[in-house]
Amino acid sequence: MNDLRRLLACTGLAFTLGLACAAVQAANTLTVCTESSPDGFDIVQFESAVTNDAAGLTIYDALLRFKPGGTELLPALAQSWDISADGLSYTLKLRQGVKFHTTAWFKPTRDFNADDVLWSFNRMLDKKHPAYASARNGYVYWEGMGMGQLVKSVSKLDDFTVRFVLNKPEAPFLSALAMSSIASIYSAEYGQQLVAAGKLEQLNTQPIGNGPFVFKSYQKDAIIRYTAHKAYWGGAPAIANLVIAITTDPNVRVQRLKAAECLIGTNMKGETASAFDKDPQVQMLRTNALLTAYIAPNVKKKFLGDRRFREAMWLALDMKTYIAAVYGGNASPAGSLLPPGQWSHDATLKKAYDPEKAKALVKASGYDGTEFAIMTRIGGSIDGKRAAELLQADWARVGIKTKVLMTEWGELLKRAGKGEHDITFLNWAGDNGDPDNFLTPNVSCAAVAGGGNKSQWCHKPFEDLIDLARKTSDLKKRTELYTQAQRILFDEVGAIPQVYPLYMTAVNKRVKGFVPNPFTNNDFRTVTLD
Repeated sequence: MNDLRRLLACTGLAFTLGLACAAVQAANTLTVCTESSPDGFDIVQFESAVTNDAAGLTIYDALLRFKPGGTELLPALAQSWDISADGLSYTLKLRQGVKFHTTAWFKPTRDFNADDVLWSFNRMLDKKHPAYASARNGYVYWEGMGMGQLVKSVSKLDDFTVRFVLNKPEAPFLSALAMSSIASIYSAEYGQQLVAAGKLEQLNTQPIGNGPFVFKSYQKDAIIRYTAHKAYWGGAPAIANLVIAITTDPNVRVQRLKAAECLIGTNMKGETASAFDKDPQVQMLRTNALLTAYIAPNVKKKFLGDRRFREAMWLALDMKTYIAAVYGGNASPAGSLLPPGQWSHDATLKKAYDPEKAKALVKASGYDGTEFAIMTRIGGSIDGKRAAELLQADWARVGIKTKVLMTEWGELLKRAGKGEHDITFLNWAGDNGDPDNFLTPNVSCAAVAGGGNKSQWCHKPFEDLIDLARKTSDLKKRTELYTQAQRILFDEVGAIPQVYPLYMTAVNKRVKGFVPNPFTNNDFRTVTLD
């Protein structure tokens, strides 16, 4: 019986806990239970945290990286960098001796160099690049962050020196070079091989990187296998094998963790946390992550485009009941899109539950009883159906008619990104520790075109403030600008912040060296097993 069949045999609804199940966890193999499938492995096409775990921090490396557990920038594929006095030129010295993965479908003939950096960035920057069109989903994060308008050129000064020239100063630019969905480095040699063979879409199914783990196989919606990259420049990971077991049912995830079939469970549902309160083998880590759950009403739709109507939607929310029912109490009410751990967060922004005022605003908007669909995902870190039904009930109490529409995660992102929805709700986790990373990808005008702004809200006074904040290097001034921007977003209800969830990770006591980070993606390279 192969590992997958044994894994399935030990789970299911009728399973019995026992030592035989624990045997699935092979020696020196880390098995991680995740809540959903990755969108793919061509990481620059995607933005979800589960895809980042499966590809971004696993298969690829970026030019810079964040210190484990924090937001401090550290060297990665770039060892050092210089910034010109005008803030427009970034010159990076690259690490030498970095090896790409060797697999059955690709055997590199050279080490990483500047050509790989140019290939990776010009693929997104230059529409004439031979690999530009291979991204069927576009470059959502790159476009949503306005990188195409920001980056003027990427050039090679020598084999191990590259220069980025910007069209305008950008304070968070270095942080962007540590973000997997923007700055993962691909093998130019592999890319050119696929171009010649007419198989560029293979980037999404048979990835090649130079990160800590080598992709081996993927059984769709079931299991992903990796082996340690023994020639990894940072030292080979201590675990020989990494397995990601896709487990959409939260109760089955709990069972697998209790049976030690999985040693880590990522993005656990808040209401399942109590299952481990007295478990001597599994610890539930609660992280105050840079994480906000918010509602995105499509402002291009009638009534949803009326600020009064959107405020009514917000005032109608009974967040005390919602947090207890959906998060098991493991969250706090949100007022700003920026979470409390994010510098410049404005804690004064609060919206109290006021259904009577909500009713008056609904009436003032001229609402005619149009029924809106609440689009929610199947699976995920919360019970989307239950959450949507609570929203539906809250809105019904103030006279707003809605229905619940369940859809797969990838389809939800695709449709909402194109504005083919009425209302949806999502989580956003920061990727680089900068306030811009919340505001630009989610509620900027650039992100409407890029597909990241699910509200479709574009407001020039707000846009001018965040644009100025990106150009400003003085932290105090940037904080003032972001405080003003948050107030505008709050007053105009460009999105509806719901809660700041705790990020929940279940970790078996055999696991050592795992460090939760504030971005909610997970780095397994430091893990060892007892």
